[in-house]
Amino acid sequence: MIQERPDMKGLLGIAEGTDFAEVSRRGLEWLRGLAPYDLATLFELEGNELVARTAQGRLAREAVSGHRLDLREFPSIREAIEGRRARIFTEHDHAHGEGDPYDGVLDLPHGHACMVVPLCAGDETVGLVTVDREECQPYSEETRGLVELYGQIFAIALERSQRLGRLADLRERERSAEQSRERVSDPARVLEESRSPRVQELARRARAVAETDTPVLILGETGTGKEQLARALHGWSARADQPFVALNCAAVSKDLVESELFGHVKGAFTGASGARQGCFQTARGGTLLLDEIGELAPDLQAKLLRVLQERRLTPVGSDKEIEVDVRVIAATHVDIEEAVADGRFREDLYYRLNVFPLELPPLRERMDDFEMIAGTLLRDVAARMGRPEPSVAPEALEKLRGPGWSGTLRELSNVFERALILDRDGRLDPDDIDLPAVPGATAGPASDRLPRADGAFPTLAEIERAHIQDALERSGGQIYGKKGAAALLGIRPTTLQSRIKKYGSEAPAA
Repeated sequence: MIQERPDMKGLLGIAEGTDFAEVSRRGLEWLRGLAPYDLATLFELEGNELVARTAQGRLAREAVSGHRLDLREFPSIREAIEGRRARIFTEHDHAHGEGDPYDGVLDLPHGHACMVVPLCAGDETVGLVTVDREECQPYSEETRGLVELYGQIFAIALERSQRLGRLADLRERERSAEQSRERVSDPARVLEESRSPRVQELARRARAVAETDTPVLILGETGTGKEQLARALHGWSARADQPFVALNCAAVSKDLVESELFGHVKGAFTGASGARQGCFQTARGGTLLLDEIGELAPDLQAKLLRVLQERRLTPVGSDKEIEVDVRVIAATHVDIEEAVADGRFREDLYYRLNVFPLELPPLRERMDDFEMIAGTLLRDVAARMGRPEPSVAPEALEKLRGPGWSGTLRELSNVFERALILDRDGRLDPDDIDLPAVPGATAGPASDRLPRADGAFPTLAEIERAHIQDALERSGGQIYGKKGAAALLGIRPTTLQSRIKKYGSEAPAA
C-alpha cells in the first residue's frame, strides 16, 4: 500500500507557528505522513543531554515525558547529530551497540523499526526526533531521506518559535518596566510631599536604601500601601528601567507558590504542559516584591533563603541552577517577631530580610495628607476603570475624613470605585460616597459609653482607651492570635501592648 504524502501547505503552516509546544505537536503529526510510527518524540538539546518535550502516537505515555538521554552513553545518536544526518537503527545496533534509547521506559520488541532525525537550523542544533514502530521491519532509505529533509524545515520552524518566544518575553519585560515607571510617580510624590514628620522620615530612609541592593522589609497593617512604597523604592533605584514584579504569597495556592517563585520545566508536575519562568526570572535585573511574606510555607522559606544567599535557583523539576540578579523587597502585616518566636517563620530568613525595615503608618495616622492620598487613589481607580477623573466636593472629602469611618487605603480605593460606578455628572458628592459598615457599630461608639459627668466631649485619648478596653473584653483578654484584641483592632500585638501600657487598660477578670 502506497503511503499518502502530506501536502506542503500543512508544512508551511507549521513553519508559521509561534508557540513552541504547538509547533512541536503539529510537526510530529505531520511527520506521520512521511514515516508512520507508534511513537515519535521531540527531544530538546540541553548541554550533553536530550530532554523529551513532546511525544505523539499510541505509545506516547507519561513515562516518555521528561525522558532524558545522555549523549555520552549514546555515541551513535551523538554522531547523527554532529553529522546532521538521519539514521536508521537495526536489530544489530540495539543488540550490540549502546542499547535502545527507551530501555527501561518502554517495552519495545527486538528488531522494531527505529530512526533518529537531527533538528538543525543553520549553526544551531535544536534537538532530535526519534521515530519508533513496533513492527519489526526497518524504515526504508527513501523514507530516511525524506524525513532528513523534513527535519531541516521542522528545525527552522522550532528555532523560529523559540526566537519569537524570547522576543515576546523581552517585550513583556519592557511593558512591565514601563508600567512600573508610570505607576511609581504618584506613590513617590505622596511620600515626598507629606506633611507628616513620621512619613517625611520614612521617605528619607526609603530614598537612602533605594540606592542600594539591600533587602527591605516593609511592615504595616493590611491596606496601608506597602506595594506603593515598594514601587517607589524601585523607581528611586538604579533598577528603575527594569521590571517590577509583585507576588502575593498569601494569594497563591501553596502547591503552586514554588513554581510561581522559581519557575518549572515541562512535565515537572501534572498540568505542566510547558516550561514557565518564575517571578525571579521575570524580574531579573529589576525588583521583586514578596508581599505577605509571613504566609510563606516553612519549606519554601528555606529555599528562598538559599536564593537570597547564593543568588542562584533551581526551577521545579530541573536539576540545573540559574543565576538571578534581583533586588528583593518583602512586605507583611504579620508580626514577624511573634512568628519567629512561635516557630512559624525562620529566624535566619527574618534576619536576612530585616536588614532595613520600613514601617508604614495607617491612613488614620496620616490625616494631614488625606486630600493628597485621596486624589492619588482616585486618579488610579479612574484610570483602571477607563473613566475620566472626577472632581470631589469638599463635603464628600469631609465625609471620608469623618470620625464615623477610618478605613485603609484599600478600603478607600473600594469606596472610590463604587462611587465612580454610580457617578453620572463627573463630580463626587456626599451622596455618592457609600461608606462600609463599621464592625461593632450596633453597640454604639466607644465615646457614648464613656463617663462624662461634666457633659464635655471626650478626648481622642479617652476614645482610644475605651476602644482598646472594648477589644480586650471581646477577646477575653487575649492579645495575640486571629481572635485576639490586636486582630480586632487591626494593629500589631506589640503596638497594642505599648498602648495598653500607655493607657493602663486592663483585661477583664476571669
